[in-house]
Amino acid sequence: MFRALYTAASGMLAQQLNLDNIANNLANAGTVGFRGTRLQFQDLIYQELVVPGSAASQQTTVSTGLQIGLGTRASASEVMQTQGEPTSTGNTLDLMIQGAGFFQVKLTNGETAYTRAGTFHLDQQGNVTTAQGDPLEPSVAIPAGSTNISIGSDGTVTVTMPGQTNSQQVGTIQLATFSNPGGLMATGNNLFTATTASGDPIVGTPGGSEGIGTLQQAMLENSNINVVDEFIQMIVTQRAYESNSKVVQAADQMLQDVNNLSH
Repeated sequence: MFRALYTAASGMLAQQLNLDNIANNLANAGTVGFRGTRLQFQDLIYQELVVPGSAASQQTTVSTGLQIGLGTRASASEVMQTQGEPTSTGNTLDLMIQGAGFFQVKLTNGETAYTRAGTFHLDQQGNVTTAQGDPLEPSVAIPAGSTNISIGSDGTVTVTMPGQTNSQQVGTIQLATFSNPGGLMATGNNLFTATTASGDPIVGTPGGSEGIGTLQQAMLENSNINVVDEFIQMIVTQRAYESNSKVVQAADQMLQDVNNLSH
């Protein structure tokens, strides 16, 4: 019964973490470029009351044994790498990646971060930056007075200057991919940083290598959260939490019955 209390408590804690994760997914259902996460669980150690293969007699061995599990715990959070739905915005600095790549941005501490959110802006020098002011890497600057900004599917950035008919190239946007994008570290503000688990970034021109993706101007990638699926998972999580709480109540009642045997 004491085992049941602690085992059920571990299940309640695991489902609480699962609900926390679902809440974060739902909270970011409208966040541009957001990649949802899904918790993974694993069972804990087992108490071996009878070891499988131990001797049952001089001629026989136990075929299955007797093991009692001691609960569960969250082991990992898996980032869902499915593509979000596209939205047309009409904004020339809105970009969507059709593929597995990430935009590269330079942080104030000199590190490079990665994002799927293509909502870019211009700073006072004309540099293309994120909403937090972090510039693209490599940097792209739009000359003052440009009348037309065009970003090709291959990342080529061209502008038209006043009094000119021919456009001129001012930069190229490059993307990065990873052998294990699930190993990226989320740091907030729609940004990820590389880790030893993700591997080093593989930088390339959009459309230049398989899987890195291409760019689509004046479009954004919505969050890949399916709200209906998240609500279903929330119901399942709630019922699992309720089931574990029932086990705690049952074990408590059994202990109370044992204590009352002496009366």
